[in-house]
Amino acid sequence: MSFHSTAAQLVTLASGEGSTHVDEHASISPLVTGGGAFIALMLLLWITTRFNRDR
Repeated sequence: MSFHSTAAQLVTLASGEGSTHVDEHASISPLVTGGGAFIALMLLLWITTRFNRDR
């Protein structure tokens, strides 16, 4: 296989052409995902600062 034919097959595979897969579930809201990640990071930051106090 040449580089060109391999690259063309990968592009076709990545674009999803020829695929009959259909998502039938509702996607997760980006706002909920981002908000959850933000809250988790703030909690980790708070825990880290509690352990890093100067004594």
